[in-house]
Amino acid sequence: MTAFTETALERHCRRYREKDLLPAVVDPASERILLHVGATYGAVTMPTELGEPVLARLRAAGIAGPVFAHPRARRWTFLTGPTRHDEFTATAAAELFRLYTTVAGTGSQIVLPSAEDEASGYRLWIAGPDALGTRPPQHAVIDAARASARDLR
Repeated sequence: MTAFTETALERHCRRYREKDLLPAVVDPASERILLHVGATYGAVTMPTELGEPVLARLRAAGIAGPVFAHPRARRWTFLTGPTRHDEFTATAAAELFRLYTTVAGTGSQIVLPSAEDEASGYRLWIAGPDALGTRPPQHAVIDAARASARDLR
């Protein structure tokens, strides 16, 4: 009988699944914690300068959800509800492109912060996930980004 030894990465991933209700998995090849984008989760990534006012808007509206930073790249990723392509217009896509903001496509994966990432400052939570799995609708993050960009001009 082989004893199963859980690694720190696997423990962190299990915490995401059990405590934070994020259906994360460990990718053995990259040794990263992944969240699949699709029917339940989406993600929007933007420059930090835009992310800060977006998070403030979402908090003011009472719909802020998990956000993590990539400090070296100066980018923030907002975890959202799923992408609804019927709400995502060509005009919005063009404006987001000009804002250096990307919407993760269905079927893609995003890397969540691991304990090692947070300790090194490589990837860290700005607003962590909660035990209710709260996340804003993706269109709310997109709308907040577009409105915040207009305010920054």
